[in-house]
Amino acid sequence: MAAIVTGAASGLGAATARALAERGARVTGVDLAASIERVTDAADGVAFVAADVTNEKQVASAVAAAAAAAPLRLVVQCAGIAPAKRILSSRGPHDLATFQRTVDINLVGTFNVMRLAAEAIAKTEPDENGQHGLIVNTASIAAYEGQIGQIAYAASKGGVVSMTITAARDLARNGIRVNTIAPGIVDTPMLASLGPEVNASLAASVPFPQRLGQPVDYTRLVLMLADHDYLNGETIRLDGALRMAPQ
Repeated sequence: MAAIVTGAASGLGAATARALAERGARVTGVDLAASIERVTDAADGVAFVAADVTNEKQVASAVAAAAAAAPLRLVVQCAGIAPAKRILSSRGPHDLATFQRTVDINLVGTFNVMRLAAEAIAKTEPDENGQHGLIVNTASIAAYEGQIGQIAYAASKGGVVSMTITAARDLARNGIRVNTIAPGIVDTPMLASLGPEVNASLAASVPFPQRLGQPVDYTRLVLMLADHDYLNGETIRLDGALRMAPQ
């Protein structure tokens, strides 16, 4: 089986690519060329392809490469950005370019990969239940409780949540399931850069388990979604019952 993981050079994407490869999948890890160049510990079974998720030709080439390796049955989308700006600050209004870029990468990029990958997945032989494959998108709990300064990020991830049930219905005739994971606060290198005191405060805000989410928590849910073939059209919060405060 072949799988595609976007944002595979770091964070959730890297953990997911490694977990799928360890399960025997032939993984195509998609990320920007500059990000791939920084990878020093790629797992066996993960082949990187440089592509911008918003670029039709680059994504089409990555999908073709993955489908050529083995029947493509799984796509996990972890690529994204999270800028922080208020609608209005002392510097003036939120710049339009940052908002547009965030929506372009997080929402349009997710749709671009989904539509092109779905075409390839639909061509695979179905299993005994008529299923061809699964697409897992990544949103965020910011889609529901975006904090101060998260207007662009929240809007883009809200769009991913809204696409989920429609995508599942659109692709039902092709035997393709679509689900979305909405993580809370996950312990990634970007979060670690905030320092131990901030991280401890964030962990204390999670009701239970009172800790930061780990990339392995995300990968476990991806694997569960792959195994549980009756889950479709769902957005699953992965946040320890956290509900974000305004800031």
